[in-house]
Amino acid sequence: MATEAEPRTPRAGRAAIAERHLRRDRWWLAPAATVAGLLAFVVYSTWRAFANADYYAAPYVSPFYSPCLAENCADMKGGPNWALFGDWWGLSPALIFLALPLGFRLTCYYYRKAYYRSFWGSPPACAVAEPHRSYSGETRFPLILNNAHRYFFYAAAVIAVILTYDTVLAFRDADYAWGHMGLGTLIFLVNIVLVWAYTLSCHSCRHIMGGRLKHFSRHPVRYRLWVWVSRLNGRHMALAWASLISLAASDLYVYLLATDVFDDPRLF
Repeated sequence: MATEAEPRTPRAGRAAIAERHLRRDRWWLAPAATVAGLLAFVVYSTWRAFANADYYAAPYVSPFYSPCLAENCADMKGGPNWALFGDWWGLSPALIFLALPLGFRLTCYYYRKAYYRSFWGSPPACAVAEPHRSYSGETRFPLILNNAHRYFFYAAAVIAVILTYDTVLAFRDADYAWGHMGLGTLIFLVNIVLVWAYTLSCHSCRHIMGGRLKHFSRHPVRYRLWVWVSRLNGRHMALAWASLISLAASDLYVYLLATDVFDDPRLF
């Protein structure tokens, strides 16, 4: 004769497991690689930003120093040099606009995930508990600044326009005559494509394209742009790293030319 099942009594607290997690794979490899990659870029870009030298080799200007708006900029004949800040700015001209692209990347949704997990362990990986006892989200300084991401997007778009202008100027030779294409021109072309792809794949850009539309059928152009940006957005992480590497590579190439390590190979 079947008997009625006894009701189960819920247990208080978590299961009695001594380990902090049950993962047996190399879950730490991804955050460790992120730490190494970001630290390498921070160290290199900090050195180059404060160097205040070897950032122009006609017709190429380092993306770290563009736009160059101080009077102490290198002589860029025919280049993007506008001394709007006059002679009172005595520091490296790279520091004038450094906060704009830096702020854009620091507040980027992907980079938040990257440094939250890798540097702060919040959490370090899926199914791995974080070491912090409390969580305040992005309601306190400095993380509350992440809410300004959409405004940094506008600034980053302006910087991308300026870097596009620099890329156009890269089609000149050392005597500033048009019709030249060197290896540096190709590097600058790849860099600006990646910079634009990363900038436009931003979540804020996707929201601008169609985030507030209630009827896509009434806005076919914005809908197509939203679809295109959404496809880019799916590759936002890859574009973030690729553009970061291309920026460093472009600056390094200009540095090697400026220090006479080699001459710019001419393609045509």
